[in-house]
Amino acid sequence: MNALSPASRPQAQPYRVDTSRGTNVSRVSSEWFNRPQDERYLSLDDLYASVRSRAERATTRIIESRMVRVEARSDEPERLSLVVPGDSAPVAPTNWSFGQLCSLVGAPASYLRQLPAALAGINLQHGLIRHPAEHVKLLQTHDGRAELRAVTGPDYGRIWDHELVAAVMKIAGNGTGDTRWKVPGVLDWGSMTYNPCVDVTSDTTTLYASDRDVFLFLVDDLNPIEAGRLPNGEPDLYFRGFYCWNSEVGSKSLGIATFYLRAVCQNRNLWGVENFHEVNIRHSKFAANRFAHEAAPALAHFADSSPRSFIHGISAARSAIVARRDEDRESFLRKEGFSKAETAKVIATVLAEEGHPPASVYDFVQGITALARSRPHQDGRLELEGKARKLIERAR
Repeated sequence: MNALSPASRPQAQPYRVDTSRGTNVSRVSSEWFNRPQDERYLSLDDLYASVRSRAERATTRIIESRMVRVEARSDEPERLSLVVPGDSAPVAPTNWSFGQLCSLVGAPASYLRQLPAALAGINLQHGLIRHPAEHVKLLQTHDGRAELRAVTGPDYGRIWDHELVAAVMKIAGNGTGDTRWKVPGVLDWGSMTYNPCVDVTSDTTTLYASDRDVFLFLVDDLNPIEAGRLPNGEPDLYFRGFYCWNSEVGSKSLGIATFYLRAVCQNRNLWGVENFHEVNIRHSKFAANRFAHEAAPALAHFADSSPRSFIHGISAARSAIVARRDEDRESFLRKEGFSKAETAKVIATVLAEEGHPPASVYDFVQGITALARSRPHQDGRLELEGKARKLIERAR
């Protein structure tokens, strides 16, 4: 069970995959579904240029919150402006920074947005004056009209969006095929083959950025890995993938998720996911150091690492026979915390999909992940997937 040799590797041809194994991850699909056209990028070069440009136009400062003055100008009755000490002109808050200001003083942002600007301004100004004075860090951009993009605590450890994109570009180039890491291909449900070579368009791209975040998903799908055989004798093929995200304005933490998967469908659901690992970094005081010394090196290590440990883990799980009789199977699952009904479903699923009752740790893991896919609620799926992951890790 090794990575396919260059001679046998299906470099540009679709290859068969089995999506009934592993877990289904919908995070990328959610991003794909909700991103408008102006948040979709066709290469890392374009994405980097966009987020780097806005960072170069940005300034930060720390002031007392009560020093901010809110006004609604007569020539723009529907818009609020903020007068910040040291600025020669009013600053326009973004939808996000307005919400942050409202949160700071305990005002309901959704309600204030429905009011006329003048009335909303009076309420927000009252909150800023009456609220205990505290220092806040403002992020502003200057491009024509000045804009307030974020209001955070003074110790907010900003990791710029372009810093994350630059770290990805070190291993993925432009993300469209000049390295092994690229925007993913598409699964053909009719033939159950995965085509790694599709054009990068606004419908297929997985490179996104808005005024408040970035999200990137890339795969190494031209170099599939064989990790055992399917019941029909065909190779069980995987490829590596990762997605990462960040918000320089405080809407979310920085995070990186790495995994092996078997396919990506048209709406960007991930199928047959194994060995999922996630790292999160809050934007605390030392966040930038943690990104530089932990997250970025971890991503580079995953990108360049050998799949040997992953293959070994699958092999060990296949070799670890833990049950040979029906009573052993039931006992094994009950000791792992499964109910009687869940135990019966796991055993029946393996028998139906694999053609034999579960015997190895790997058999049980496949049955557990199949049961997880049937759960309607995410917390239930995550609980079962966590149990399956622990079984694999113990078998190594």
